[in-house]
Amino acid sequence: MARSIILMMDSFGVGASEDAADFGDTGANTLGSIARLADLKLANLERLGLAELAFNASGQRPRGLDYQGPFHALYGYAAEISHGKDTPSGHWELAGAPVLFDWHYFPDQPKCFPDALIDALITRNQLPGVLGECHASGTTIIAELGDSHRDSGKPIVYTSADSVLQIAAHEESFGLERLLALCEDARVVLDEMGLNVGRVIARPFIGDNSTNYTRTGNRRDYSVLPPTSTVLDHLKQAGGEVISIGKIADIYAHQGITQSIKANGNDEIFSATLNVMQSAPDNSLIFPNFVDFDSKFGHRRDFQGYADALNAFDRRLPELIASLTPGDLVFVTADHGCDPSFPGSDHTREFVPVICFGPGIQAANIGRRATFADIGQSIAQHHGLEPLSYGKSFLNLPE
Repeated sequence: MARSIILMMDSFGVGASEDAADFGDTGANTLGSIARLADLKLANLERLGLAELAFNASGQRPRGLDYQGPFHALYGYAAEISHGKDTPSGHWELAGAPVLFDWHYFPDQPKCFPDALIDALITRNQLPGVLGECHASGTTIIAELGDSHRDSGKPIVYTSADSVLQIAAHEESFGLERLLALCEDARVVLDEMGLNVGRVIARPFIGDNSTNYTRTGNRRDYSVLPPTSTVLDHLKQAGGEVISIGKIADIYAHQGITQSIKANGNDEIFSATLNVMQSAPDNSLIFPNFVDFDSKFGHRRDFQGYADALNAFDRRLPELIASLTPGDLVFVTADHGCDPSFPGSDHTREFVPVICFGPGIQAANIGRRATFADIGQSIAQHHGLEPLSYGKSFLNLPE
């Protein structure tokens, strides 16, 4: 029996990569900064090699993480070869499809979107206008413009350092379905204009006023397709199951997915993963994204919240380990960094952890991996698929 479980710890970087200076991220270290600023209790991840791989990646051992063996996993760290430090690039590269082209980014200036884009959205969707049109933190901009949005009916349109167009609107006064339709059309308009923008994200929120506006779990991502087929596609074509939990299906533009399970928040996503593991058949890939690390804590520069979420994740790992059956492999990794000690709210260019464990796996230090795609290549080997175009497997499975 061969099953794979990818635990995507969204934004959990372990130290600045060699090219971090090119992204303005010299010295970034998501794990190291959190450990320096808050108390971490990650005994289970430490036994899987987390502190050791973090030391190897950054040259610094995270404060309070002193366990040095014996280990119970393959452990190492991976560099990214994709040109960006965004969510799609990290996820796609992991699955064997690195982004070796440049995305379109909107400039960090007032009225940052082309007039033709905004005019098309207003005309095609019969809008009274839009608000925002700038770089912003999502939680900040709905607090600032939420009242005006509800009064005027104008959606809030904004972006970030990623290649992304985000549209926020109130679920009740504007309407969730109307927001989703607007974002679907924005995806079409961008493509028609030839703007290679990675994602359009619908950001619905609820609340009565600026003091209590809260984004809901009905977010949707409208992504372009990965640049080439991924290990998800290959497994689906081979008759396997590819089970998305959380936002994974959106990130891959629903390509290579056979089941999509909605779940919101790390704890609910962890529970959904355990539930799926009870019934997923042979030749399954179970793929949750633990989004809170990034969206609730990394981007908001909330190091204490990030630490609490890491501690909670670690406490639940024994439940997952107890659910493993022969032939299961678990891959723990991330898609980029988001150092909460850095200014601003952007991702940071970092190495990501690579941890692999399961019944029959012998512990070993697998060192620096040249690309996130080594994970996808290892998954392809585990499932007996044809090799991917990128990546080198780190598995040496027993006969």
